[in-house]
Amino acid sequence: MYKKASLLLFLFSSRLLFAQTGVLNDFPKGYAPEEVGRRLAYHFVDDRHDLYAGRYIHYAEVCTWNGAISFALATKDGKLLQLLRDRFEPLFASEKALLPPMNHVDYNMFGGLALQLYQATKDRRYLDLGMAYADSQWELPAEAKTEEKQWAEKGYSWQTRLWIDDMYMITFVQMQAYKVTGERKYLDRAAKEMALYLDELQRPNGLFYHAPDVPYCWSRGDGWMAAGMADLLSYMPEDHTDRPRIMKGYRTMMESLKKYQQPGGMWNQLIDEPDCWAETSGTAMFTFAFIRGVQQGWLNAGEYAPAARKAWMAMIPYIDERNNVTEVCVGTGKKNDRQYYYDRPRLAGDFHGQAPYLWCAVALLDD
Repeated sequence: MYKKASLLLFLFSSRLLFAQTGVLNDFPKGYAPEEVGRRLAYHFVDDRHDLYAGRYIHYAEVCTWNGAISFALATKDGKLLQLLRDRFEPLFASEKALLPPMNHVDYNMFGGLALQLYQATKDRRYLDLGMAYADSQWELPAEAKTEEKQWAEKGYSWQTRLWIDDMYMITFVQMQAYKVTGERKYLDRAAKEMALYLDELQRPNGLFYHAPDVPYCWSRGDGWMAAGMADLLSYMPEDHTDRPRIMKGYRTMMESLKKYQQPGGMWNQLIDEPDCWAETSGTAMFTFAFIRGVQQGWLNAGEYAPAARKAWMAMIPYIDERNNVTEVCVGTGKKNDRQYYYDRPRLAGDFHGQAPYLWCAVALLDD
């Protein structure tokens, strides 16, 4: 009798979970992740490079490129994958000068792109290039500053600076290095950095200020933390020493984000300011984190799956007829001025927005 009751309870729970998560795999025409991802990925193929001051490939382009590769793999689109490889090929020759130097957290993130292409193609050139970026993030340069030396002595990356966007930039390239080598040190690096940033920067309500001296919860800044934690947790073993700390930080943030989601499904440029404007890049990053949490069982599906669906349905109308995501806040440095964030320009097609939309599409295809 007991075994029968337990079996019935298990079947009921399984059906309930399926019903709750099912809201993430049944979308009307125009909203299906296959359609949306295809629009954005093929648009990226034809887009021009996004460069730092006209010199090096920008990390926002790297994020979009990675999203397009993931979409090509998820949909088994060989043509798209080849086009994405073709876009990279000149970087080995005629466009080699566009490769970022290995001396800054934003620049080193480029290595994750090469390592992702290696996983898809097994072309050794991608592996060698990508690992150089991953390893140099922990190799203290001879001209290192005092603060950089201090971080290295504590076992952290010398590129540590306690900016919240680092927790996508650092963790992504180190996690890709872990995936291609299987060496635990890369996973441990990413986890140790994430735990440090959570301890130093997360607010009691789970959100993050743009900077310790700038008490504003800027959407995309917080988005890097949300996406970075969701990605990292996806690869961390259950028994990893830093997993409980990161999971606690993730769940606390997700609970707060759910509270601040606007009735229409979006999140605002300043997350906790109800009269601020709806911003797409941060919204997409939060949506990605929700989707991953529901799929992995970290979040209650009954609460978070409908919230993720509402966000996705709200996001799609912001894609214009040219397949550009609109209402993307431009690159933004910190400033202790509330109005500054309200007044930031919005740019259609900015890779900061294109990228997380692709991440969401890929995540939904995994459901």
